[in-house]
Amino acid sequence: MNAIARPLIDHRIYTIALRKMPEFLDVFDRLAMPILLQTLGHPVGFYTSLIGPQNQFVHLWAYESLADYEARSRARDSHPDFPAYLQASAHLITAQETRLVRAADLPSVGSLSPQR
Repeated sequence: MNAIARPLIDHRIYTIALRKMPEFLDVFDRLAMPILLQTLGHPVGFYTSLIGPQNQFVHLWAYESLADYEARSRARDSHPDFPAYLQASAHLITAQETRLVRAADLPSVGSLSPQR
């Protein structure tokens, strides 16, 4: 199932310490991503802020349901290597926002699959 077909999105925004984004991205890629790919699956995407609040890293993960979100989050949180990422990133993340948003059914839009 592709990410667009999953109706629940975990929308996370991490605010990163000033001038620490390159270090954070390295730590996230090396220590978090192997765990996240194993426990959460493939992400919808990753973004950094360009206009608006600066030093923000956004990541989006898609889920089939709240139960799916909870099960995969438990798997991530209980992974034996996850505490190493948390420790390595603690001084880099100054704030975290987590939102769960659900897909809105708009018949006028039809399928949100990319058009070719």
